[in-house]
Amino acid sequence: MKVLMVSTEYPPMRGGVGRYASKLVQALRNTGNGIEVQVVCNRDGEGEFDGLSPTNERNSDLLLKIVEEQYRPDVVHVQFEPGLYGLVLDPANPSASHTFVDEFYYRSKVPIVTTFHSAYTLREWMGQAMIVKRDGRIGKLGIPMRAAIRTWKSLVNYEAFHNINKEKLKLGGAGICFSKYMSGRLGGGDVIYHGADPALPQPLSKAEARSRFSLPQDKMIAVAIGFSTATKGWDILSKMEMPNNWVMVLNSSKGHFNKEQNLSFGIEETSRSKNNSSESKTIRVIDLQRGFLREEELSMLFYASDVVVLPYRITSGSGVMFDALAHSVPFVASDLDFFKEFAEMGLGVTAKRDPLSFAKAIEKIGKSYDNYSKAVSNFKHQLRWEYVANQHIEVYKRAILEKGRNVIAEN
Repeated sequence: MKVLMVSTEYPPMRGGVGRYASKLVQALRNTGNGIEVQVVCNRDGEGEFDGLSPTNERNSDLLLKIVEEQYRPDVVHVQFEPGLYGLVLDPANPSASHTFVDEFYYRSKVPIVTTFHSAYTLREWMGQAMIVKRDGRIGKLGIPMRAAIRTWKSLVNYEAFHNINKEKLKLGGAGICFSKYMSGRLGGGDVIYHGADPALPQPLSKAEARSRFSLPQDKMIAVAIGFSTATKGWDILSKMEMPNNWVMVLNSSKGHFNKEQNLSFGIEETSRSKNNSSESKTIRVIDLQRGFLREEELSMLFYASDVVVLPYRITSGSGVMFDALAHSVPFVASDLDFFKEFAEMGLGVTAKRDPLSFAKAIEKIGKSYDNYSKAVSNFKHQLRWEYVANQHIEVYKRAILEKGRNVIAEN
């Protein structure tokens, strides 16, 4: 079976979609089931074909040429994050909203499997418009006027964005989602969890992993890893009064296409009294400032940690959460629908997105840590890349078979 993997973002480009795509490609190639995979991506990625770009209006033509003339795959697998293919939202005429790969979906004679990387509730979609900073003139009326325009545009474009996703699900051979929540938002699609395997061949002991980063051995560690942009909600972390015996560890980086300014924190070890009483609490935030971590370093940091912290303002999924679970690390996350699904499995705790609620949630996990750890250990086999790759192969086979039936019916 020949598979064309489509992902604008691809290593060495930095970003969650590209990292996911490359891990899946490697896993598919390693199955030994006669699967051949080639990749088309941006010119900065290391795929067999390139040319995809958020600004390339001819992305569809590029894909059609590869499919029909150059590679001739049996199935095409698109990692679909609309903005990576050129998302054009038209508030004046929402039905005209589109991406630069829409034409490919209409014209391809080869079955298309689509993995959806974003699907938001109205609250999250509207919130995204307000929290992402944009350049522009600011005066007495500047901020309110711009905020009103963004709100209006987002409200009008909400259905258009979802229709773009749903159109891909309808036109393609199959859809893949990372959660039941996302499948419900789209109205269909197979649920296959985001794959995750520790990069280190042998697990490190917590003590050894902590020594590699010069982290305290006598504390419980809550870790926040990834792109510390406004949507990730890291603003509350430096304000948290950590529970006794806990320390917060941060490490941030920046994605290839990301234009937001990352937040930064210094190493902080201070005490202050609370409510004018003799009781004092220590605020501990340790910023590693190591930037984008290699896979082995990322594994080491997870092995050094007890909980991963995900205070996201919006999300459709979290590769960081799945990576943490693969290392037997439970999570504390914002009370968003995606995270609630996994919290209900006993894999973590959700909380209101404020410093006090998150501190209490961390304390809650600490008090019943063995229960959460056991639930994570029982779940994580579903994230093994070998397991995930075989699930994908079954979807590919079904999409090819269904496409053949449709061709016979048309004739």
